Amino acid sequence: MGFRLEHVLQTVRQCYGEKAVDTVKDWDHLLTQFQVESEQRKLTTINTYLNEKLRADSDLKIWGQEDYWATPIEARIKGSGDCEVFAIAKYFSLKFSGVPVSKLRLTYVKALIEVEKKKSLQAHMVLTYYLTPDAEPLILDNIVNEILPASRRRDLVPIYSFNSEGAWKSGSHVPQANGLSGLSKWTNLVEKMKIEGFE
Repeated sequence: MGFRLEHVLQTVRQCYGEKAVDTVKDWDHLLTQFQVESEQRKLTTINTYLNEKLRADSDLKIWGQEDYWATPIEARIKGSGDCEVFAIAKYFSLKFSGVPVSKLRLTYVKALIEVEKKKSLQAHMVLTYYLTPDAEPLILDNIVNEILPASRRRDLVPIYSFNSEGAWKSGSHVPQANGLSGLSKWTNLVEKMKIEGFE
């Protein structure tokens, strides 16, 4: 999936109105600006950019639904999202800036999160980056701004991960057969992005 800016701008204007066009231009400027930079620089810049541009909030408050996977454009227009939205926006931002999707995975974890002075394990999603298929992943998160290797994120317990090429159980380097077949929210997200003009 890629995009032609003029086509996306035209579609976004029709779907969301004129204000959304500036949001897309801002996002595209960032992605274009870092096309020739190193992958490490792209990781750091995009992680920081989205952690600053988006406010963490629940789908129920933002969309009136328990679990809604917003496209990066929808997220930037709203200016907020839950953990899945942060991870999805980082995934596509890095992909569109030239990082191979084979190095990127949306990863479900259990995260030790403090709520009302009590810590408990809660469902959470992060983006993971693998320099090589069997390398220790780096964690891009909206809770902890610093990008750290997985071994330094003792607050996270990985469950499974996926990208547009497949899905993996925790600790496995071999993708599951028909791994994406049960991820209807991912399929719906990709279809929504096609409607927005992404190819």
